[in-house]
Amino acid sequence: MNPPSGVVTFLFTDIEGSTRRWESDADAMRSALAVHDKVLRSAIEAQDGYVFSHSGDGMAAAFASPMAAVEAAVHAQRELQLPVRMGIATGEAELRDDDYFGPVLNRAARVMAAGHGGQILVAESTAGLLSGVQLIDLGHRRLRDLPNPVTVFQLEAEGLSSDFPPLRTIDTTPGNLRRADSVFVGRDAEVVDIAALVRSRRLVTLTGVGGVGKTRLAVEVAARLSHEYPDGVWFFEFGAVSDPGEVPESVAAVLGITQQPDRTLTRAIATALDGRVRLLVFDNCEHVLDSVGDLADAILAESATVTIVATSREGLALPDEQVWPVRSLSPAAAAELFTERARHLSPSLDFADANVVADICRRLDCIPLAIELAASRTASMAVDEIRDHLDQRFKLLVGSRRALGRHQTLRHAVAWSYDLLDDAEKVLLERCSVFAGGFDLKGACAVAGSDADHYRVVDLLDVLVRKSLVVADHSSGRTRFSILETIREFADEQLADRGDAADARNAHARHFARLESDILEMWNGPRQSDAYRWFTTELPNLRAAFRWAVDGGQLDIAASIATYTFVPALALENQEPSAWAEELLEAAEVHDHPRLGFLYLAAALCWMSGRLNEAFVYNEKAQACVRSGRSQVPFGLEGLLGGLHMVIGQVDKALEWEDAYRDVRSDPLALSRSNHLIQLVMAGRIDDAMAAAPEVVAAAESTGNPYALSCALLGYGFAFRDVDAQNALDGMRRGLGIAHDSGNPGVEAYLANNIGRLEARRGDFAAALDYLTLALRINQNSGSTTAIRSPLAILAETLHKFECHESAAVITGFAVSPLTVAAFPEVPNLVERLREVLGDDRYESLASVGESMTTAAIATYAFDQIEQARIKLQELR
Repeated sequence: MNPPSGVVTFLFTDIEGSTRRWESDADAMRSALAVHDKVLRSAIEAQDGYVFSHSGDGMAAAFASPMAAVEAAVHAQRELQLPVRMGIATGEAELRDDDYFGPVLNRAARVMAAGHGGQILVAESTAGLLSGVQLIDLGHRRLRDLPNPVTVFQLEAEGLSSDFPPLRTIDTTPGNLRRADSVFVGRDAEVVDIAALVRSRRLVTLTGVGGVGKTRLAVEVAARLSHEYPDGVWFFEFGAVSDPGEVPESVAAVLGITQQPDRTLTRAIATALDGRVRLLVFDNCEHVLDSVGDLADAILAESATVTIVATSREGLALPDEQVWPVRSLSPAAAAELFTERARHLSPSLDFADANVVADICRRLDCIPLAIELAASRTASMAVDEIRDHLDQRFKLLVGSRRALGRHQTLRHAVAWSYDLLDDAEKVLLERCSVFAGGFDLKGACAVAGSDADHYRVVDLLDVLVRKSLVVADHSSGRTRFSILETIREFADEQLADRGDAADARNAHARHFARLESDILEMWNGPRQSDAYRWFTTELPNLRAAFRWAVDGGQLDIAASIATYTFVPALALENQEPSAWAEELLEAAEVHDHPRLGFLYLAAALCWMSGRLNEAFVYNEKAQACVRSGRSQVPFGLEGLLGGLHMVIGQVDKALEWEDAYRDVRSDPLALSRSNHLIQLVMAGRIDDAMAAAPEVVAAAESTGNPYALSCALLGYGFAFRDVDAQNALDGMRRGLGIAHDSGNPGVEAYLANNIGRLEARRGDFAAALDYLTLALRINQNSGSTTAIRSPLAILAETLHKFECHESAAVITGFAVSPLTVAAFPEVPNLVERLREVLGDDRYESLASVGESMTTAAIATYAFDQIEQARIKLQELR
């Protein structure tokens, strides 16, 4: 037949898992492929289709009619015995020399690649041209190498399967689960079974020896389930956590959850996760098993919507846990893995003797990590040389029963790969093992040794990456390196044996202390959001460096890390550096350390977790250091020391401190003056605040610091809110945008709350509800009970104006606290008005309901009431 031209419908097909089938039984695959080719070609030609490409494992055919392509695909799928995935797309194509060219071909190929064996996928370009065909809309999906999303449909027909795993797409979802860099090999059936188990059980633990592939399997399962968890899939690597007590800290840091008054951090995490539909992946749990078990137990007890997948050498020993032992790969899958990884390194590599590869995999017990390390050697060794080398190196060590078996085999795989490095490569790998959670090039140079050359380190890292001992991640736009935990542990042992562990860890700690000026400079300018990302990324390293410095009595290094990281942590509402500062106070007092005032200032932030008594002590001592001139605090942050007085309503003391502060220090970012505007308003000196506000904003704007400017605009809004509401709103809305764009969630929530408060006061309830929703969302995500009370108090006032008195009373019951009353003097008046409307008994009953609610429950209740209020607004229009 003549090939169609112009607007053409293309059918692309591919046999799923063909490589594994060839490796497993070449004769059977050869016979099955012949039947496959006959069935497929017959179905295509019966619909006047034109086969223009036949790759061996699949075909590409062109049709003049979209329906003809569909009929051919359905008929072929009914007859085919092999699992074949198919993709159909329609568009203009250029016919040249019996071949086709044009973007539609790539689209058809990518639609096919997103599917699974037995599945027929149809692009929207074809679906719109069909009638009388049953299609399931699988949504707007991003496909690899296509610049724009494509709406993909699944074709349904009698005799065809309709139940398939999620599409293989690159759609983004909430969470921090990264897309795997390598092809997943050999465990498709396990993935399906484990995914089904995760859907039915809330805690599934994958157990097995190191290197058996637990992490890769967990990541694959999580990725395929990601569309079922609207609040995201979150991955937590515990391999770098040395202290069991740091497990909840590391989880809280990733999720942005803060310590709460009168409760442990574990309880705060569990409470913040309540009501969230999330999948948590806890990786490498074996060395902190009890701590992870306690955290998992608390989360599952608190929330009915969170699911956990854990990986560990042994189970967590929780009542409802389902343990899934992860075994080695099958021989066929192991050979496929070796072949795939080796050809990724050397595409032209030819495996003339499949038996040699099979022998290598057998001798490595089919353990994935050992196989990958062996495959990496194909760049410099023949396959049979690798096999012969294994004969010399892989012998089981004599030792305790727990030390025998696959663990020792894996250990020798790592040792063998390590032994093939030259001395310079070994030294760098060992010294980089001190990093927790990854490192960049600058960090690697810092720990490499005093005589290390920058470009030499680059070359060595390149070698280590190519030899699969270091992983390079370029997803953020800047290269970040990491080391597989098993390899890192081995390298750390070698570092200790060499006698260089203390020197490397000292270099690691000094490196993070010396970053102070770079990070503070980054924070104090337009790249402020980069400083926040840096802090979040490097927190495991900062934690390790601080702990090493403290344990080694290196007060200068520990104090540097605790104080300068307090600056980005303040805006992110992360209290860990504040806790570090508090830990150093006694030693800093004894040595009259020059950072003592800064340490007291940082420690005083403990008021955010409800520890007011300690906060007052630290606050007063910090003020004394400032007055005596013994305070080394950047950016005029000493001006924040009046904030503690503000939150409990001591306005006179706050003003007194501002006056004293200006006598001894400058205010380079206008932070003190921004706070002063709020203090003047709360003291009733509104004219003074309005007179000073424009100058404060101008001063903050001149700094180029987003945090400073958003704080100044907040103060500006306070100054004008009672006299010129529109002017105040314009200023605060501008501040809100700046806070959001620069990654300052704390200031963003405070601005949103005050904008909502002002919008409600002037009668724009729709806008008020929008801004209060934003403030509630931010505070809910941080898990801060203290912070969320502020937008709840304003919401209660707004609902009262809607005559939703009962819901206002419930929310007031939760929101009322000494800090809330100090910040919002109208709250006591609201309580009295609600008592008048509802009566004392009814109010007390409703308020007690709110008071007894969890943070998650009150947030859900508040969002429900906001929706009801919006409906009421629509009805009134």
